[in-house]
Amino acid sequence: MARQYDYWLTVLKRTWRGGVVGSFLTPLLYVVAMGVLLGGFIEGDPDKLEGATSYLAFVVPGLVASHAMTIAVSESTYPVMGAIKWHKTFYAQLATPLAVRDLVNAFIGFVMFRVASACAVFMLVLAPFGVFTTWWGPILAWLSQVLVGFAFATLVFAYSARLKSEEGFGVLFRLGVIPLTLFSGAFFPIGNLGPVLEWIARLTPLWHGVSLSRMFCVGQVDWSLVLLHVVVLVTLTVVGWFLAVRNLDRRLEV
Repeated sequence: MARQYDYWLTVLKRTWRGGVVGSFLTPLLYVVAMGVLLGGFIEGDPDKLEGATSYLAFVVPGLVASHAMTIAVSESTYPVMGAIKWHKTFYAQLATPLAVRDLVNAFIGFVMFRVASACAVFMLVLAPFGVFTTWWGPILAWLSQVLVGFAFATLVFAYSARLKSEEGFGVLFRLGVIPLTLFSGAFFPIGNLGPVLEWIARLTPLWHGVSLSRMFCVGQVDWSLVLLHVVVLVTLTVVGWFLAVRNLDRRLEV
């Protein structure tokens, strides 16, 4: 990974301006619109909002976790295919002493830097809104958001490494990212979905991240549930990493 530091630093210097609006400004405006303006019309009942005293406090942790997923997916789709199919960066890197796992590790590391920095700025900007009940909650919530990014980055990298055409990304966003964003508890409690859909929502990776982030932010922590969430997300990350290395290795075979 260290041997690729110069390359990814150069990429960051050339592309950071294009990600400022999508990574920082747009989510902040979205939170103000959904949490502050729309949230003003919603009664802040902790019994109905999973311990949150306002809709703003309820929706913010879920939105940041969802934002972590969106960045991880976006950075692990077209950039991966571009490095394989279009500008063939991975082939050039593999012609050096680097191994396939080194390419995956460095790429995922760069994606996680994007996720971690975006979520950190997001959480810092939201601090004055009074949505956090403890000083340590936002820190643990930020770590949980990074873990969400790890899980989705590795799994989507594995998916992208197998694709021959970018048309598969449209399916991923329409049938994966959008439904997960809407129905994984970010905007409303999943209990409103009904018994069957509620359990389906509980099986999604994003729900574990949203629940983990919200518990830490509102200060209503069930440590047994925290352990379950962490185990699920770490397992998905490990499985995704092995699949990513295997799929990229097979794809780059000459």
